[in-house]
Amino acid sequence: MTAFAPDWLYLREPADAAARATELVDTLRENLPDGELVIRDLGCGTGSLGRWLAGRLPGAQRWILHDHDTELLGHARRNLPRTSLDGSPVDVVAEQRDVTALRTADLAGTSLVTASALLDLLTKDEVTALATAIVEAGCAALLVLSVTGRVELTPADPLDDEVAAAFNAHQRRVTPAGRRLLGPAAADVVATAFGRLGALVFRAGSAWRLGPDQSALQHQWLEGWVGAAVEHQPDLGPAADVYLQRRLEMAAAGELHAVIHHGDLLVLPPSREAAA
Repeated sequence: MTAFAPDWLYLREPADAAARATELVDTLRENLPDGELVIRDLGCGTGSLGRWLAGRLPGAQRWILHDHDTELLGHARRNLPRTSLDGSPVDVVAEQRDVTALRTADLAGTSLVTASALLDLLTKDEVTALATAIVEAGCAALLVLSVTGRVELTPADPLDDEVAAAFNAHQRRVTPAGRRLLGPAAADVVATAFGRLGALVFRAGSAWRLGPDQSALQHQWLEGWVGAAVEHQPDLGPAADVYLQRRLEMAAAGELHAVIHHGDLLVLPPSREAAA
């Protein structure tokens, strides 16, 4: 799994919060089981999703945070809210583990599985196994901010499409360990996997919309976006260096607007009918 620096995760947190599809949370809230909610947050990072979601759901909650990075787990465990939407207590524990190895027995007693910006880093086999475990365990799932590969930059630049294509190819790469990542196909593949298992799947867009007031995030995102594109397509390097500098100068001057598209999924178990 890819490691992310806490500084990057904290920098992107406001954009993530603004992008997530609140209508899916409304539907989830109407279909919650009775009693304490047990929520497993997969690849929790610094706990951004928990900080956003815990206060939007009512009732007592027990969050079980999963990540392979102990530093990130520490950040997350310390910084989740301690009360829910109605003031009920929120308990938080952390478990270092490989989220791709979770199976039905591991999810026993879980009410909701959550993940943010995770699915595109997994393989088809991994998300199929995860979907199977979630459905067999009778859990709901809220899986948000999967990249779709679509980026809109204003003003446009002749090199935008080439950089985007190289970045998307990088996201679909085969890793040194032989894992072929889903990248921009993740949301579609996961929705199909759950649908085949009889689960009810709701989808919504969740785009970052970065204006001049988010130039720091624009800067970091541009460096990562162009860097990944060049890593995949090295012959793009000389032109991409000039392109990146041009885009960074525009961001610093408050002249750049970026819309980076993502997809959110809400999954309800086959036995649970969604409220109208």
